[in-house]
Amino acid sequence: LLYSIEGLNYIAGLLLLVTKSEDTAFWLLKVLVEQILPNYYTRTMEGVITDIEVLEELVRIKIPEVHRHVSAIGLPWAVITTKWFICLFAEVLPIETVLRIWDCLFYEGSKIIFRVCLTLIKRNQVSLLQCSDFSSLAECFKEITRDSLVVQCHEFMQSIFKVPGSLPRSMIVKLRTRLAEERQHRF
Repeated sequence: LLYSIEGLNYIAGLLLLVTKSEDTAFWLLKVLVEQILPNYYTRTMEGVITDIEVLEELVRIKIPEVHRHVSAIGLPWAVITTKWFICLFAEVLPIETVLRIWDCLFYEGSKIIFRVCLTLIKRNQVSLLQCSDFSSLAECFKEITRDSLVVQCHEFMQSIFKVPGSLPRSMIVKLRTRLAEERQHRF
């Protein structure tokens, strides 16, 4: 829960800086927490956990070599991507890029998060596949958020709509439902 609240601090702070209005920042944060990303910032963080599993499945489908490699090394996807999801990239990508991502997030919904994650992973798959152990792979995942393209936010934003290819909202909804149900049956 603490990690979740810390992530909200980054988001709320950046919204306040950008909007320069406590009311506007509050209402944007309310929409984000209650409508766009329900169950992200809760005690169980069920939404985040499910979406990390969805991302893992999307990587398995769209970038299978990276999925096999990460699985073989044994690095949990939650270790790699929790900060990406909780902070909505605010702590790991340049601010201008983050704000453009958030524009798309408010306009198109949460599937933008997956587009960003898949783009970062796919663009850096060669580096990721060269890692031979847990610590070098974890470090490489930190480095991919410093990819030269993320600084060029216009080009990066264009790439998130090309690199991952087709990513229908219905596919994400089905994966969320299936993975959440599977997790409930395990426990």
